Amino acid sequence: MLIETIPNVSEGRNAAVLGTLAHCCAAGAARLLHTSSDPAHNRTVLTVAGPPAGIASAMQGLAAEAVRLIDLRRHEGVHPRVGAVDVMPFVPLDGATIADAVALARDTADWVASALGVPVFLYEEAATAPHRRRLDQIRAGGLAALAARMAHADWKPDAGPATPHPSAGVFIIGARRPLVAFNVDLRTTDMAATAAIARQVRERDGGLPGVKALPLRLEHRGHTQVSMNLTDLGRNNAAHAFDAVARAAAAAGIAVGDSEVIGLIPAAALGGRAPEDLRIRNWSTGLLLEERLRRAGLV
Repeated sequence: MLIETIPNVSEGRNAAVLGTLAHCCAAGAARLLHTSSDPAHNRTVLTVAGPPAGIASAMQGLAAEAVRLIDLRRHEGVHPRVGAVDVMPFVPLDGATIADAVALARDTADWVASALGVPVFLYEEAATAPHRRRLDQIRAGGLAALAARMAHADWKPDAGPATPHPSAGVFIIGARRPLVAFNVDLRTTDMAATAAIARQVRERDGGLPGVKALPLRLEHRGHTQVSMNLTDLGRNNAAHAFDAVARAAAAAGIAVGDSEVIGLIPAAALGGRAPEDLRIRNWSTGLLLEERLRRAGLV
């Protein structure tokens, strides 16, 4: 039985901190498949796979080191975040079910709360309340807004104290099916136009089913970006998302730049298109989930 987990940590610049966190992800029976850091986002996505017990141990180690090393009070980055480990989803792979992933998410949340004193919200398939099932519902307004909501009974954390940890904030842990993090750059600095394109693309505003999107300003690159999570790959994959952004951008008179995959991508998520056709600037066959699992000896 294999479980994949993709913790997003709020650090994308400090190599020493990232080295420590990566070491945790490769401990015991867990295997670190891929690491993707972005200094503008100041965020790192680690992709880890292994048997449930090995994943549980590795994620406990990662959480403990993240609390020790990451201080949100000094954190700056364009990507929204509420915790040192901002998001930790568990995904069933070979031989595992979504119920297995839910059990692992809830056990990990209980451990983080009791051992580290960090409040945890459960999301997606592990959620305990419909009004905070989605990641964007929990993270809306950032840590300050979430802290204010936590004072109300219907926003009591699923585990841990009723107020954020002073330096580590709040962790969001859950279980979900595979998704792809896919970003498309726009050759503009116009955030209003970028936000309008994101609204046209994302599901909640009538766009593509299974697509979440937000506009980001990338100061170090001198342009903006539509940052997306593709949560239902059977309905809309990276090819569909790229084409939708390109159409909306063309209608606004804006040119599309490169795209990028954050983490790994199943081969089917390319939609039969060549990576070059989707302008994936960081492409290599090493970004294929199936290839990384094979290299790690997990399949």
